Amino acid sequence: MYARNISFRLKSNMQSDYTRTFENQILPLLRKQKGFKDELTLSNSGSQDAVSISLWDNKNNADDYNTNTYPEVLKTLAKVIDGTPRVQNFETVMSTFHNVPVAV
Repeated sequence: MYARNISFRLKSNMQSDYTRTFENQILPLLRKQKGFKDELTLSNSGSQDAVSISLWDNKNNADDYNTNTYPEVLKTLAKVIDGTPRVQNFETVMSTFHNVPVAV
């Protein structure tokens, strides 16, 4: 499994807009991507800092997403994200993550 860790800062008072945009526009795109497993977004109430972790079958699937779909995602999120997100990629060393439905 492969992980993409994206750190970003939300614009002021935009956490609910981010969540709505992610659920309605971004998640459907992710579910169509070959090798996509799951997405986890972390943030504290009242904080503008957030982290989003996507899990993939392998590096090639994550790289394809990064090249072909991620630029569209960034454009969609531009209204709620302040600045440029920081992307880090990781090989999964250990996980308790099991029985994930396959992306459509």
